[in-house]
Amino acid sequence: MPASFNHTIIASKDREESARFFRELLEVGAAPSWGPFTNIQLADGTLLQFAEPPVEIQMQHYAFLVDDELFDRAYQRLCEAGVTHWADPQMQRPGETNTGHGGRGVYFKDPAGHAIELLTRPYL
Repeated sequence: MPASFNHTIIASKDREESARFFRELLEVGAAPSWGPFTNIQLADGTLLQFAEPPVEIQMQHYAFLVDDELFDRAYQRLCEAGVTHWADPQMQRPGETNTGHGGRGVYFKDPAGHAIELLTRPYL
């Protein structure tokens, strides 16, 4: 079997809040959760597990490839919620999206402060 990405743990200040944020943003349902994890599962089977570590959370970057229709809906929800966002990872172009790599993209922070990217075309 070829390798594929299966799951990751995303450090959260409030695992329920973070899971809800991503469920609504990416339009996915809840997944069975256990132990210290609140889980969601993406359409490709990737499991995102949200947990509250007993340490200071270090910012990570998570990028999600979405189709144009989901991008439009997610971007509208971000704007309606007043989420600060940028067209670039350096955070120099606030309130904009980009058209890099033949698609569109946007950067923002999730409730735990992680750098999140939505893009409509893969880099490669």
